[in-house]
Amino acid sequence: MPQFRLAEVARLLGVSDDTVRRWVRAGQLTALDDSSGRKVVDGAELAAFAKAQADEPPDPSRVGRSARNRFVGLVTEVVQDKVMAQVEIQCGPHRVVSLMSSEAVTEMGLKPGSLAVAVVKATQVIVETPDG
Repeated sequence: MPQFRLAEVARLLGVSDDTVRRWVRAGQLTALDDSSGRKVVDGAELAAFAKAQADEPPDPSRVGRSARNRFVGLVTEVVQDKVMAQVEIQCGPHRVVSLMSSEAVTEMGLKPGSLAVAVVKATQVIVETPDG
């Protein structure tokens, strides 16, 4: 069963160590002592907690689609030539990059600071673990 030290929990969830300790004191997370006496959180409990804490901004497009992976964010960069463009969107902690036609960028009015929704529908998703 994987276990994560409090500092690792903080890094994984993008919060401070103090925030994790507050969650433990408040009973939102359970910290146990590992064999070395360090405080750790069970991986399965952490996964459930992370899922419950996920606060995704609402999709402003209100469009129904089959793709379930929607990332709401702000356009941070547009690199464009006559034919193609690269659009970078910061969606919370995730950076999403899309290649599209320059015509589409112009029609959509995409520029740094624009609100955008990256919709991803992939037939393949590669999953890696740090231990190989």
